Amino acid sequence: MKAHQHIKLALACGLLFAATFLLQACGSTSEQSAGSPPPPPRQQQPAATPRREQSTQTAPPLPQAASAHGAASETAAAVAADGHEGHSHGAPGRVPRFAATKADLKNLPPVLSAAQFTGKTRLAYAAVKEMPETIAQLPCYCHCDEGFGHKSLQTCFVDDHAAHCAVCVEEALLAYKLQKEERLNPAQIRERIIAQYGQAQ
Repeated sequence: MKAHQHIKLALACGLLFAATFLLQACGSTSEQSAGSPPPPPRQQQPAATPRREQSTQTAPPLPQAASAHGAASETAAAVAADGHEGHSHGAPGRVPRFAATKADLKNLPPVLSAAQFTGKTRLAYAAVKEMPETIAQLPCYCHCDEGFGHKSLQTCFVDDHAAHCAVCVEEALLAYKLQKEERLNPAQIRERIIAQYGQAQ
């Protein structure tokens, strides 16, 4: 009986000892866990921003041919605006030279054929060929008598001078219209030419 009690007591002591040991072990672990600071949070690296490549493309230079063409166009436009390159503008009120006597109307040089021209220029050459004496009695307000030694508007049509001069063409067509439609004589046509073109100087 006593032996049986001793066994129970020994088992109880053993269990108590084991429980005390476990409690001490758990307490030590808890103290270590509570005493040690938590590990610092891991900092996340910011995502790398993709680098934008700078564009190195530049506008291609204009071809030299195109630039030269532009310069030539500007020059041609300036000449066209002036009416005819090399012409004198004349002094204000000055009437250019024209055939004033019968002697001046003799042996007029022939004009060029209108067939080699087109448009208004062709009509003007045809008009002068049809009525050369009337055209010879008219001044030319491109003032070619000063710059080229012309004797009258008719002289502008003996070569291709008038083909490059809007003033010569317009005067010849106006004179043709005034003679054919309004039946004006050369002196009356000259007055109209002077009145119209002389004021434009």
